[in-house]
Amino acid sequence: MSETIDELTIEWTDDDGVVTTKELGREVLTKGQWTTIMFLYQDWDKKSEDYGPSKIRIQRYQKRDGRYMARSKFNISSAAQARKMVDIITEWFPSDDKA
Repeated sequence: MSETIDELTIEWTDDDGVVTTKELGREVLTKGQWTTIMFLYQDWDKKSEDYGPSKIRIQRYQKRDGRYMARSKFNISSAAQARKMVDIITEWFPSDDKA
């Protein structure tokens, strides 16, 4: 558990020192008692001994007793899935929409 938003990460290292989930980027979408962060990351592939394709995780944290605890997450597993989501969101919320 982390005490500040800056300490929140999805980067993980195994017992052998290999970074199994490498955080490439992050954007804080909302702050407060419920914080939402979007992470760009890659997973380590043991077979190829290299990192796989970039993925996105949207993670929600709840702050309780001064500490952030992960509560839910959603992974976007491919560039195609991300582009489809962007297309749908753009359709639902056109740039000229004032709402």
